[in-house]
Order: sequence, then C-alpha cells, then structure tokens
Amino acid sequence: MTNQRQVTMTAGEQTISFTREFDAPAARVFAAHIDPDLIPRWIGPRGTTVEMRHFDARTGGRWSYVVVGRSGRWAFYGSFHEVTAPSRLVQTFEYEDQPGHPNLDVLTFADLPGGRIRIDGLSVYLSAEDRDLLADVDSGRDEDFDRLDELLAAAPIAS
Repeated sequence: MTNQRQVTMTAGEQTISFTREFDAPAARVFAAHIDPDLIPRWIGPRGTTVEMRHFDARTGGRWSYVVVGRSGRWAFYGSFHEVTAPSRLVQTFEYEDQPGHPNLDVLTFADLPGGRIRIDGLSVYLSAEDRDLLADVDSGRDEDFDRLDELLAAAPIAS
C-alpha cells in the first residue's frame, strides 16, 4: 500500500495540518523521530546529508542540524516542548536563514490495526504570511516520509 500525506492548507490561515500512515507500529516511527543516529537517514532531500549539531530529544531539550547538498547548506533549529513516547511530539522549527519565523509542530502518533501507524501533524505559524513563506519546507516532508518508509522497511528500529 502506498502511503500518501493528506495536507490541509486554507488560504489566509496560519496552519498546515496533515495525516500520514506508515507500515510500522507507533513506537518504531516515534523512535525514528527522536534518535539522532536515525534522523540523518531520512531527513532532507535525496542526495543531501544531514550534520547533527545538537539533538536532545526530551521535554525542554533543543535540537539543531544542517542539511548539506550540492547547492548549499541549510541550517534548522528548535526546541522540544513535549516528548511523550510513543504518542506525542511537540517542537519548534526555525530556518536559520530566516530568523524570527518559527513554527510550532505538534505530531500525534496513533497505532492502527495491522501494525500500522497514523501521524496527525499540525504546524502553527506566527502569521498566514509566515506559513506561505515556509510552505516549501513543509512540502519536503513528503520526500522525508518516503525515505522514512524505506528506513522502516530496511532495518529494525528499536522502540
């Protein structure tokens, strides 16, 4: 089964919401979101690498990494507001080259029948203009999640 991300973006609003299913239990998918050794294996466009600068996946922790590609480097950072394994992850996300435009991401991980999971995501921006400015970053989640599907299928991830 092909898992497609269902995205909702309403003109003039400051949010993006999505739903995406995976062929793995919530604990495994959650672990892939908080393990600094796994993040570089599925985050970023194909052909890029991810350099982890800091990653402390706990409530009150912070994170930072750089995506490196042929055409440049893109640094991102944020903080973890809630890390509740394996069901909920709340963090900020900010692109270093556009400071002052953070968003808050809330991810909820729910087990489904048959060993599957659904992630419900909500990104809240400071304004509708900020959301539109950063919508390209959100569209990159589709490729990230395709890469995560491949990672989940290829190797066991401890939950």
